[in-house]
Amino acid sequence: MIRRKPIFLILALTAALAACSAPWKPQRPAWRTQAEHVCLAQKRVQPSAYVALANEVDGPGICGLTKPFKVTALQGGAVAFNATATLDCPMVAELDQWLVDVVQPSAQARFGQNIVQINSMGSYACRGMNNQSGAQLSEHSFGNALDIGGFVLADGRQISLVQDWWRGDDQTRAFLMDIHRGSCEHFSTVLSPGSNAFHYNHIHVDLAMHGRSGRRICKPEPQETPPPETSPLLAQQAPTRPDDETDNDTTGKPPLAAFDSGSGEDMLGPIATPIAPLPPRRNETVDLSEVTSTIRKKR
Repeated sequence: MIRRKPIFLILALTAALAACSAPWKPQRPAWRTQAEHVCLAQKRVQPSAYVALANEVDGPGICGLTKPFKVTALQGGAVAFNATATLDCPMVAELDQWLVDVVQPSAQARFGQNIVQINSMGSYACRGMNNQSGAQLSEHSFGNALDIGGFVLADGRQISLVQDWWRGDDQTRAFLMDIHRGSCEHFSTVLSPGSNAFHYNHIHVDLAMHGRSGRRICKPEPQETPPPETSPLLAQQAPTRPDDETDNDTTGKPPLAAFDSGSGEDMLGPIATPIAPLPPRRNETVDLSEVTSTIRKKR
């Protein structure tokens, strides 16, 4: 007598064999998805006309983002990208804060104006580090990195990493050094010209997790920069009057800035109307006999 196996055992065995024959898909590290979800839950990025939440990017392999953003500008549209960047939530949030803390203060100090555009050389791309075949996946593969090739100032001036890092004028080179040093305080990886041959023309910034210690990689070693020259904006202020150049009065005259010809107010507020100086005293000797004679005549 032949005993037949229950049908469910046959189905289970068939499913198991099918699973073994199907290709196994590697999984993206859990911390990446968690970082995206935490950033969104904390509302560190607010979707707008310039920062739009897009559909999930899934693969190939473990490449991709769960909640990608398509970014055309930061700072509410004040700082544009030359091309749409695909980035994860943590990178968008950190770039926004980096502009506030590092880029704009340095641009104001060095040039007297703001940066209005970031010239990107790459955001999301499923590839190996330094575009090398077979290399470990780059943070670009997860939308967790941005390559910056230069900036544009409000007056239209272009600042280029490949041209200005080594050969720019003093203020431009100092600005780029400021950016490099400040970037190392915001991102876990910063690779600028001089770090290696692959980064001769851009600054790479990312938020990679470098081991459990959370160490940072910043190359080349940040350098101190000279203080900024006098801001161009200061030169546009009204010139000072000759007698108002110093607080040390050596002329004996009242400072001209203390008086206003019409309103009675200066830049510092209301002031008292000056009193007209008394006429100089006469140094004449009075003849008492003449005074006595004049009095007797009147009598």
